[in-house]
Amino acid sequence: MTVLDQDPIAGVQLASLRDAATSPEHFRHHARRLGSILALRAVEGIPAASGTVQTPLETAPTTGPGRTIVAVPVLRAGLGLLGGVHDVLPSALVGMIGLERDAETLQARRYYFKVPPLEGAWVLVLEPMLATGGSASDAVKALDAEGAEQVIVLSVTATPHGVQRILDENPGVRIVTAAIDPELDDNGYIVPGLGDFGDRLFGTPH
Repeated sequence: MTVLDQDPIAGVQLASLRDAATSPEHFRHHARRLGSILALRAVEGIPAASGTVQTPLETAPTTGPGRTIVAVPVLRAGLGLLGGVHDVLPSALVGMIGLERDAETLQARRYYFKVPPLEGAWVLVLEPMLATGGSASDAVKALDAEGAEQVIVLSVTATPHGVQRILDENPGVRIVTAAIDPELDDNGYIVPGLGDFGDRLFGTPH
């Protein structure tokens, strides 16, 4: 579990995402930048692979990821972090999971699932809001079943309950989040949170 609450660079992005006055255009910008920061922390410790590249003068050694990296945004909010992941991990493949939360039960229902081969891969689940943890936990289970070597959940903000549920139901998963917020309100929103991430990202009505 990695929480970036003491990281001033992540904090700048998070503050703008929390701000109710941030426009969708700027919200997307800060979400992308935070996605890059989360991705870099997520792949710390990944096995390295050596290679070479031809410079204008001679051959030089290179180092890169020694595992396939697959980014899997949970639709639709997770798309806000995907560009930032590709900014720092341009070779990352992409899968998609579509999950819908029932407004009354707050449980997730999967309506779409398409991923590249995951055998031995490091998989980054992009789920900005870990409220109850149900959507992320469902995503992790599906990806584990596909043979991923390591699954890391990237989130913008989470609750203690959501984090604990994911860790309890998915031993071995890692979580990287910018913040832990204390609770949920009666509608299942994280408090203080930042509102509905997907609505703010795409400018749709709340």
